[in-house]
Amino acid sequence: MINPEDNQDTSLIHRTADHKPARTLSHYLIGRPLQTADAPHETIGKAVGLAVFASDALSSNAYATQEILVILAAAGTVAYGYVFPISIVIVALLAIVVISYEQIIHAYPDGGGAYIVAYDNLGQFPALLAAAALLTDYILTVSVSISSGVAQIVSAYPQLFEYRVLICVVCVGLITLINLRGVRESGAAFAVPSYFFIVIMILTIGTGLLRLVTGSLGTVVDPPEIEHFGEAISGVTAFLLLHAFSSGTAALTGVEAISNGITAFKEPRSRNAGITLIWMAFILAFLFLGISFLTRAVGAVPSEMETVISQLARTVFNGQGVLYLFVIVGTTVILILAANTAYAGFPRLGAMLANDGFLPRQLTFRGSRLVYSYGIVSLGALASILIIVFQASVSRLIPLYAIGVFLSFTLAQFGMARRWRRAGTLKDENIPTGSSHELKYDKRWSLKMISNGFGAICTGVVMCVFAITKFRDGAWIVLILTPTLIGVFLWIKRHYSNLAGSLSLENYGEPPPYNVRHRVLVPISNVHQGTLAALRYARMLSDDVTAVHISMEPEDTEKVRRKWETWGRGTRLVIVDSPYRLFLEPLLNYIDEILANRQSNEAITIVVPHFVPEKKVHNALHMQTAEMLRRELLSTPGVVITEVPYQIP
Repeated sequence: MINPEDNQDTSLIHRTADHKPARTLSHYLIGRPLQTADAPHETIGKAVGLAVFASDALSSNAYATQEILVILAAAGTVAYGYVFPISIVIVALLAIVVISYEQIIHAYPDGGGAYIVAYDNLGQFPALLAAAALLTDYILTVSVSISSGVAQIVSAYPQLFEYRVLICVVCVGLITLINLRGVRESGAAFAVPSYFFIVIMILTIGTGLLRLVTGSLGTVVDPPEIEHFGEAISGVTAFLLLHAFSSGTAALTGVEAISNGITAFKEPRSRNAGITLIWMAFILAFLFLGISFLTRAVGAVPSEMETVISQLARTVFNGQGVLYLFVIVGTTVILILAANTAYAGFPRLGAMLANDGFLPRQLTFRGSRLVYSYGIVSLGALASILIIVFQASVSRLIPLYAIGVFLSFTLAQFGMARRWRRAGTLKDENIPTGSSHELKYDKRWSLKMISNGFGAICTGVVMCVFAITKFRDGAWIVLILTPTLIGVFLWIKRHYSNLAGSLSLENYGEPPPYNVRHRVLVPISNVHQGTLAALRYARMLSDDVTAVHISMEPEDTEKVRRKWETWGRGTRLVIVDSPYRLFLEPLLNYIDEILANRQSNEAITIVVPHFVPEKKVHNALHMQTAEMLRRELLSTPGVVITEVPYQIP
């Protein structure tokens, strides 16, 4: 409706559309469309936020310990004693990273994580490096978590092993569909399974520790055949320990997700996001250390036929009873739902990059449920491709995984260290800075700078260790993929920049006058009601109308000429002989001649009759002249192609 009070200037009319989307099948799948004004009500609190953003980090407990054992197995079971010390070092690294991201959350309350921090403090290239690493990490998060979740099912039901890839792809589709329903609804759907996993794993660890203290905890009965990567070695080496450590750092994946998705939280956003991050860190550390400690105690071994979690659960609960099934179900569900963390982060980061011109603009579009639909669907498609290529093997996907995570960790912490250094140079809190985010003097800037700098060095070293130890296992793919992605970002940015420059009104001067000469061409194959409808519209546009007939058969041309004398009403008809019975090429040549001889103030419009049959299948029975001309002439300046539809009953 038009509101007269808001429209004093008659040259500008502002109105609100009354139309509501019609009910379709998508409403039943993803829910009814939401208005833009509903966006503040779609935010989430800390409890749901933990389920949405922490599921990835928490779910890594299901495979992080196993990945350490896979590497240590090369030196024999004697090396398994190192799994717990390695886990302690990883938890210490977790504390360093969490402290840094807690600062990022409060310094950048609009989200963006490593990308925004790097862009604001280090420049464009480091920001794109962080973005490429994060996007790759999110895609791998979906692939790894769902593959690992299905591996839990296969552990309990080995007969499903050959169907694991299909099951994974179906799970990706279901998670994608749920996320298209919106952040609040997907968070509510994932909250119960996430907390169920936390409770059942705390119960498993608590029971295992109690039985260990009382001496009633045995070892794994009928363990599967041990699997390991690489050649067997005679002893424990420093390289082996570093290799195992780098594999175990998969437990830290997902820690950055909360800083990327701060805008999903209710106000005060930074406070709620920060508290959720602390909750996640404590739960993650407890579960990871507990699983690693008990795994060594029960003698679990790495195997794709039965996971370490499955071996631990059936040992702690004396067989495959109800509690064992609860552990398997809880772990499977949390691993599958861990992909939701990526679905919460990938679309938001993609939208930021698209808004800055580094990705297609479509990624900034929010769908009917106020989520970035294009980003969600793209993530699901890319993750499915990876699962199919790597046959849902967790051990083959992991080497591609954590290197991007630690690259983003390193850039984020170096960026924060530089931010605190800049803050320390401000003597007056009111002095403006070149930063796009608020920057004030901080009395503890030196301490924060040192802590972030130390964290950056630690994560940078881990990244280098990971790149070296996992290079032959597949990390080299990431080292190629990341620069490739940056090249794509810059290519897209250059395109948008060139387009903006071409469309800019700055230095445009006076627009061309409207009193231009208008020449209209009407291609015709025959003379009938559709032809006359197009001719009538052409005469409305201009008095200079020329009909063009491509003569392929002399008999047909003679019929056209006779009918034109009766129905053409004096309009000029040009007949172009086509000895080789070609239609499009002679017509395009004639149009080229007109364009070559046109005046500077002359516009050319081609009016094409377009038959619209009652049934769409009948379209195949007609020449798509308008479509062919559009494809050929869209890049030709000064030419407009207009279709005049003629409905055929």
